[in-house]
Amino acid sequence: MYGMPCRIHSHTHRSEIRSWLSMWYQCTMVPMNDKYLVERVQTGVRLEKRLLKVLKGLAEYHEMTLGNLLEGIVLHAFDGKCPFQAESLARIRDLKKFYGLNLDSRASHRMIEGRRVPGARRGK
Repeated sequence: MYGMPCRIHSHTHRSEIRSWLSMWYQCTMVPMNDKYLVERVQTGVRLEKRLLKVLKGLAEYHEMTLGNLLEGIVLHAFDGKCPFQAESLARIRDLKKFYGLNLDSRASHRMIEGRRVPGARRGK
């Protein structure tokens, strides 16, 4: 990555090229020491307000960022696995009660946007 040559010079041997390409491939495409090099992007995603509060509470409980929590949830879902163990599921139930979140998976694809009250404050 940094400090690697930008161009391969004509006097570079094929074995050096293979070695260099192998290093590049390992740094960008496959895990190294159980770590993955990724590129994250900022996104503006709209979520149901109480659902977001529960997610933020759960992220705080696990001392992780909301983005890391969402990445973990999605990667588990893509593998067809539940991302949470019993302790986290209990915490989610508590957070749902606290924030008044009465939605579950049956609400997926059935939520409609409520009307904003004129003059209502945005944000908190």
